Amino acid sequence: MPRHSGEKLIVQNRRAHFDYEIFERYEAGIALKGTEVKSLRTSGSMSVQDAYVDYEEGELFLVNAYIRPYEQGNILNHDPHRKRKLLLHKREIIRLGKRIEEKGLTVIPLRVYFKNGLVKVEIGLGRGKKVIDKREDIKKKDTQREIERVVKRYR
Repeated sequence: MPRHSGEKLIVQNRRAHFDYEIFERYEAGIALKGTEVKSLRTSGSMSVQDAYVDYEEGELFLVNAYIRPYEQGNILNHDPHRKRKLLLHKREIIRLGKRIEEKGLTVIPLRVYFKNGLVKVEIGLGRGKKVIDKREDIKKKDTQREIERVVKRYR
């Protein structure tokens, strides 16, 4: 379900909130090749399950994201697992680069979507959760589900 009008969701990283505690969110453009955009428009097949953002020499790159090769493409088709440059303002890149170098912080893609015809990536700065935190989240969800079930029964 799109958050704003004019957005069409391509893929959402569902494990991101389970595995990471997200502090900040940013919207970034992504530098894609023509066959990658065509593939996303036709099949919408992309995976960001194991993807993360890497900071190299003043630039941010999306690493480990998979975009299915374009079916009508030829030898000029893209590499499905290549690094893709993220497009942000320079001050945002510098700020995120400093935060990435801090201990324990990482940037991961939360969702990828079309916005006004352009492919955008929502990235989140966060810290990995420990196993204990994940167990607490599961307990909270279970108790909330049980409360809703009881309330629904007595209505």
